[in-house]
Amino acid sequence: MARIELNYFSQALGRGTDVTILLPGDGPAMAFAQNPFYERPCKTLFLLHGFYGCHLDWPLNTCANQLATDYNLAIVCPSGENSFYLNQKGSYNAYDTFVGVELVDYVRKNFNIALTPEDTFIGGLSMGGYGAIHLGLAHPESFGKIIALSSALIYREVAGMKPGTGNAVADYDYYFQTFGAPETLMEREANPEKQLLDLKAAGGKIPDIFMAVGTDDMLRDLNRVLRDFFVSEDVPVVYYESPGIHDWKFWNEYLEPSIRWALEL
Repeated sequence: MARIELNYFSQALGRGTDVTILLPGDGPAMAFAQNPFYERPCKTLFLLHGFYGCHLDWPLNTCANQLATDYNLAIVCPSGENSFYLNQKGSYNAYDTFVGVELVDYVRKNFNIALTPEDTFIGGLSMGGYGAIHLGLAHPESFGKIIALSSALIYREVAGMKPGTGNAVADYDYYFQTFGAPETLMEREANPEKQLLDLKAAGGKIPDIFMAVGTDDMLRDLNRVLRDFFVSEDVPVVYYESPGIHDWKFWNEYLEPSIRWALEL
């Protein structure tokens, strides 16, 4: 496996940004000779970090490096800062466009991967789980499946915020900047429920969805709410709860099973 630490100029962000890419197939030929996953083209997983995180989180805290090699799976880890992977107001804050359009095009042109949505998945944890759902529904032309672990599905909480309020993570001003005006949030694409309904109304292809959350995770009930909404709309969703909290132990437990699900194994 080759690990590439990339810094390139993003038009959407108006600055250089860091991306880690894990490319399989780099090593002695004998190491891959008996692996059936190398008999097909390489698949690609865009893997998003959580709040406070960066592009190095998945490669350094999980077995992503080994899984890339085992399953002939390129893994692309962008740096999304604390953006929730949304297009925000003002110039050069277009994180949705950065990951969902620009970065997909970049790796297609420069690495000849992620060529079709059937071969391209989007996943993430916590803030990145929300981001994976948002980007998967916003860009079904890019991503064929969604993996959302311990997703920070706080859009309803944010929609109810008033000036001067906030929560343990950030204040009202941060959420206003990130999600836009709270009072209109439920009517915009920051609301994944609206995204889904709009996608269905347009006759678009809805990506299959994998969700998992720990039974002792503070975000568990929020994940149940969106799961129930998906089920009510007949959306294909695989959902798991098991003992665990909001930590790398839980995310390591579900990374390989979610990859196997995406690969239909």
